[in-house]
Amino acid sequence: MTEPVVAGKAPIGVNVEEGKTYYWCTCGKSAGQPFCDGSHRGGDFAPQAYTATKTGQVWFCTCKHTAGAPLCDGSHKKLP
Repeated sequence: MTEPVVAGKAPIGVNVEEGKTYYWCTCGKSAGQPFCDGSHRGGDFAPQAYTATKTGQVWFCTCKHTAGAPLCDGSHKKLP
């Protein structure tokens, strides 16, 4: 598998709704970060489903290097 594109070096806060599923971009090419817009087609990546366990704001990773995908774990701070 190839490395994802670093779409950003800061997370994006999104207000999510309990029980709703969101599809996080794993390739970094989506114009609608942090969510998938199908830009991965023809490659090694696929969107990752995230179902909100409660309503509120969560921080989605945009650097695509988080160990806690799809949510930010601060990995962007270690990127060059």
